[in-house]
Amino acid sequence: MSQQADSCVFCDIAAGRAPAQVVLADELSLCILDINPFTAGHCLVIPRRHLPWWHDLSEAETVSLFTLARRASLGLMKTYGPDFVCLYARGRRIPHTHLFLVPTRQGDLLDGFFNALERFQEAPAALAALKDPSALAQAAERVRRACRDDF
Repeated sequence: MSQQADSCVFCDIAAGRAPAQVVLADELSLCILDINPFTAGHCLVIPRRHLPWWHDLSEAETVSLFTLARRASLGLMKTYGPDFVCLYARGRRIPHTHLFLVPTRQGDLLDGFFNALERFQEAPAALAALKDPSALAQAAERVRRACRDDF
């Protein structure tokens, strides 16, 4: 285990060395309640293996992570009845991939944040240029080409 993983709270949770409220688990991933929740039911889905970025996970780990995220989100919808469950991936502050699952309603903290972010997207001229159909087509082709090159 790397020095970074030795001091990782998520590695400690995955190994059973630190407490957590586990919601779901399989051999590759865990879904736990966040100890600093944005709202009731706020969950984190983490891989058992220490990796900062979700796109570095193996295909099996990715399937596991997102399968647990989907199952937990359905449970959150049933339990709390939000408008939707916000999902976003992190790995910077705690350098171990984790997916946030946050039950979200119109006008709450995350809804306000993402609405503000979307207004920002629409405002600056540099970002407005990215909406141009030719710019979108060029970006899509670049990403498609990169995806083909990987496989």
